[in-house]
Amino acid sequence: MSELPEGVRVRVLHAVYGDPRAAAELVPLLTDRQSAGLDPLPTQPSELAPDLLRSHRTEIRSLPDETRLLLLLAAADQYPVATHAFLRAVAAVRLDTRPLEAAEAAGIAHAGAGGVVFRDAWTRIAAYETGSPADRRDVHRLLARVLHGAGETPRRSWHRGAGALGPSGRLAAELRTAAEQARSAGQLTLSRALLERAATLCPTPSEQSRLRACAALHAWESGDADRARRLAATATPDDALTGLFALRAGNATEAFDALLTAAVQGGDGEGGQGRGNGEAPGSPGAARRRTTHAAPARATSAPAISATSAPTLHLLARATEAAVYTGDLRRCREAAGVAGRLGIGVPGTLGGLVAAFEGRYEDARGLLEAAAGRCGPGGDPTLLVHAGIAALMLGDHTRAATATVRAAASARARGATATVAQALEFRAYADFWTGRPQAGAATATDALRQAYATGQDNGACHLQAALAMFAAVTGDPDTCRERAATARSYALARGLGLPAALAQWALAFLDLADGRYAGAAARLRALAAFGPGHGHRAIRHLATPHYVEAAVRTGDTRVARAAHADYHRWASAVRSTDDLALSARCRALLAPGAEAVDHYRTALDLHAQGDRDFERARTELLFGSALRRLRRRTEARDRLYSALEAFEYFGAPHCATQARAELRALGAPATPAHGRADDPTTRLTAQQLLIARMAADGATNREIAARLALSPRTIDHHLRGVFSRLGIRSRIDLVRLLGDGGPAR
Repeated sequence: MSELPEGVRVRVLHAVYGDPRAAAELVPLLTDRQSAGLDPLPTQPSELAPDLLRSHRTEIRSLPDETRLLLLLAAADQYPVATHAFLRAVAAVRLDTRPLEAAEAAGIAHAGAGGVVFRDAWTRIAAYETGSPADRRDVHRLLARVLHGAGETPRRSWHRGAGALGPSGRLAAELRTAAEQARSAGQLTLSRALLERAATLCPTPSEQSRLRACAALHAWESGDADRARRLAATATPDDALTGLFALRAGNATEAFDALLTAAVQGGDGEGGQGRGNGEAPGSPGAARRRTTHAAPARATSAPAISATSAPTLHLLARATEAAVYTGDLRRCREAAGVAGRLGIGVPGTLGGLVAAFEGRYEDARGLLEAAAGRCGPGGDPTLLVHAGIAALMLGDHTRAATATVRAAASARARGATATVAQALEFRAYADFWTGRPQAGAATATDALRQAYATGQDNGACHLQAALAMFAAVTGDPDTCRERAATARSYALARGLGLPAALAQWALAFLDLADGRYAGAAARLRALAAFGPGHGHRAIRHLATPHYVEAAVRTGDTRVARAAHADYHRWASAVRSTDDLALSARCRALLAPGAEAVDHYRTALDLHAQGDRDFERARTELLFGSALRRLRRRTEARDRLYSALEAFEYFGAPHCATQARAELRALGAPATPAHGRADDPTTRLTAQQLLIARMAADGATNREIAARLALSPRTIDHHLRGVFSRLGIRSRIDLVRLLGDGGPAR
């Protein structure tokens, strides 16, 4: 398992229900492409752990017939769709449940308050698959008979379909309708199962293919990426699905082309037909040709929930996401042009990106404001994510946090597990800017696991870059470099300019905070590199204040002034107090001597109206340093103590070290009188403290590494640093220090 890529390892554990025996059996069975994450993992139990399943079947076959029948009924009620009708079914036909005692004696299952509790998921699957086809059909029909309550129609239809003898157009239509109801109720996993069953029963091959495409879409949205890809492979090629898969786990440029083509097909009514021109369906040329030679709308028997029926605006929104990930201005312009030719409004985030990248800042502000304003509760989660992106570009981090939190909540309510991790990707930016690095890192770490589990490796790459930035802020250089290297190597191969640039910024911030100004300036200049997977205009712009600081320290003020001028023009256009505060700080850094003081005061006044508290602390540090050089000792001391206290609160020890160095240069005590010198955990970085607490709770290095998506070697390095900083020698000492009787934070 340890040699597999992180995303594959997490998905393997997810596929085998977390059972280490099944995982150990599955890994040697994987092909090289599956092990590398290029092909989907198996989804059928018999392909996942055949030996384990065979062993469980043998156990169940040794039980009395009456016991096996009860176990089959219970398993059919729970797998592959949970319907919670076992007790009603038992009562309806007056089955005697005493034979379950044999299963309990064998340690296979036992009776519980709500029905039968199986020993594990594989035992439940074995109980179902041990039954004969005729017996399985009988128990499904029985369960369908007792499911007649409000809201139980989709599950009743599932059992009716599972109890069918052969193809039936009538049952297929019933299952398709039930799938629509399940989707509307936020039950995407059930909807996918209903569509798969409908495809099996449908007598029309073309309709079967379309139903599988719908099932693939629902599987993807519910977080089952491997099943989604396998279903899509058996369906009619669909640009919307192809683009969605590539957007979250493939090449972002290819995702853009496929999504734009799907948007054009939806806009001109082709519905995926008429591809006889010999051009690749995902090519921009094909998309442009369709906008100028739109065919009349055709009637189709595809169900209303088809992947190809997604609204054109929604597909353009997805194409916008691909453009955001690549940072490719040409593709942003192309998507905006397609929207115009189709006669629909350009999505606000897309139009705002184009205008901002072209330097039309006033136009960008209006478009982004319109997009950011669509962040009400209960909205479409994808559009809420776009509202969050727009708010981030405007510097409105409070609204960005609101939009992304609501996006995650809306996605959960709809059963769209895959979208939850995506919403949290952009929530990480808001946490970073508003000075919550520990909370942000915890959220991003959880989202990273979700992204890997749902097959969204592109999202995981973005989260790795965000975690690199959090590690830079909290002064954890080893974690920062490891996560940044992981993000950049993956991003370069898939044209992901956004995470590549964010990882580069994280490394630059680490250099800046540690006083390596030339290295920081060089890294930040590299953000201007052209081409997907390298730089990104938005990240380059956001990093301008840090670049100005590094450039001034290295004497390169000419380029720094030009960068600041553009940044100030943007800050003035969007009227963000935080951006204006950072612009004033840049002006102070560029000003000579005492002239800088007024600019620093302006910056702090503006910071007081904003929410970027961490940057406010860095402004106070720079101001205190400038005041010390001007021999204004009293005010310098106050500013530096304020910065030191903030850095300690944020868990940024390397920045706190800079503040202490300035205080020592002033001849002032390096710790304020109200400091927490009695708490030894203040000597640790946020990451070190997290790892120390896990170790004190008994977790092994390998377990900690799995939970934090780091290597065991890195965890070992961190623990050695913890022991050194705390002056201890063993985990026993760590338990004594951080256990119930130890200091708490």
